[in-house]
Amino acid sequence: MPINFNIGLLGHVDSGKTTLAKALSSISSTAAFDKNPQSVERGITLDLGFSGLLVDPPANFSQGEQLQFTFVDCPGHASLIRTIIGGAQIIDLMLLVVDAQKGIQTQTAECLIIGELLQKKLIVVINKIDVYPEDQRESKLEKLRSRLAKTLEATSFSGEVPMYSVSALEGTNITELRNGLREAFFQPVRNVSDPLLMYVDHCFGIKGQGTVCTGTLLQGRVQVNDVIELPALGEQRKVKSMQMFRQNVTSASMGDRIGLCVTQFNAKLLERGIITQPGYIKPIYAVCLQLKPIRYYKHAIKSKSKLHISVGHDTIMANVTLFRDMDNPSTEFQLDKEYEYVEEIQTAEVLPTEIVFALLQFETPVLTPPNSTLIASKLDMDVHSSSCRLAFWGRISWQTQSSKYIQDELPKLRVFKRKQKVGNIQRVVNANEVIVQNLFKKEAKRDLYVGKLVELSSGEKGRIDRTFGQTSKVAITFPEALSPETITNIKNIQVLLNCKKYVFNKQAGLFQ
Repeated sequence: MPINFNIGLLGHVDSGKTTLAKALSSISSTAAFDKNPQSVERGITLDLGFSGLLVDPPANFSQGEQLQFTFVDCPGHASLIRTIIGGAQIIDLMLLVVDAQKGIQTQTAECLIIGELLQKKLIVVINKIDVYPEDQRESKLEKLRSRLAKTLEATSFSGEVPMYSVSALEGTNITELRNGLREAFFQPVRNVSDPLLMYVDHCFGIKGQGTVCTGTLLQGRVQVNDVIELPALGEQRKVKSMQMFRQNVTSASMGDRIGLCVTQFNAKLLERGIITQPGYIKPIYAVCLQLKPIRYYKHAIKSKSKLHISVGHDTIMANVTLFRDMDNPSTEFQLDKEYEYVEEIQTAEVLPTEIVFALLQFETPVLTPPNSTLIASKLDMDVHSSSCRLAFWGRISWQTQSSKYIQDELPKLRVFKRKQKVGNIQRVVNANEVIVQNLFKKEAKRDLYVGKLVELSSGEKGRIDRTFGQTSKVAITFPEALSPETITNIKNIQVLLNCKKYVFNKQAGLFQ
């Protein structure tokens, strides 16, 4: 069986990715080259397309086995960024396709960011070089290559990225690019021992045979006659047969793209989703992660806001709550640790050493394995805007599968807001006791604050000893006598009560 290697074609809309996929490929799958009727009508790719090429391995690789290059053609249109993110997670090598005339455009930059944060290997392909007359071509391309190199130097890819200049339409330099892909091949780490996880991108029924699910194995392996689970439907099915680019196979493993024929179900119910080993994946309702800001995002990220969260092939809305540990920061989220609530952050101002966490509460539960990478975006921005829509990313460090997590799980998160109450001294009883007014509202439950520590604006520290009278007054005692200066200036002294209040556990009251 050939060794499969997944190559993603990403870039701005109309940069020629689908034409390039055709030029590079020798075989196609059921989902390739804009077969979607809407894609044909609109002239753009609307979904992931798949095609392949069998090549001999490079000289430094063991002979006898062929390489199967599977090309993943990702749409470039701004409104389809969620499909791009889903496609990027199943590839081993990324071809960033750049229009020779237009250079780096908005979605080109977003695709570069996605490749960077998902740690994909990169090759840049400058396409449509036929737009330049031959006598001007090289000088124009050299200027573009120089600009691209400067852009790449500011990324984790640095400047050591191979670049190829081609015309997919005319076939110029396609052989050189194929040879470059062959030399760039590396043996990906394939985790076949973990439970099966397959991303499904298309489903269709075949009368009398069953339902075919096409997709890519993200981990594990599958064989004919295995029982698999469709977690989104809560159903299990038996694998009847498998194909890999129209060739019958009896097994497949991580990295392979296959068509899986299972016993019949309504294909319309699983247009896109996952297939797993039975019992492996359960719905997740909320997660915590260390927030890793994307430096090109120019807007504030705010608590209580909503963002689009992409995980695997799914993109769903989630409510965001930000928090951090100011005293003893650690990159590991700990459920029993106290964290301070954060109103908002500006990604450009977050220092590399700063650690901010985010709680994401999904509007609909997601299906994803532990430690998955999530990407947060603001996809409702103007699609014609030149601003980056990718806000932050991170890996799941805590998750809950409880549908009643708001009552059962969130109160365990010790995220607090700081509260400060300010009052003034009505009168001095003696050097160790004063009566304070206006520290609380009339309707406040003053008994809850008895025993709490307070501090005067002059620096002396005391404790609320008891409530006083029928209104909002309290008596405060001091272990050390107030200074004569404080007593003389008592009308100008403020009483400060600093407390903390848990955001997700209102019943816990105030604490210090």
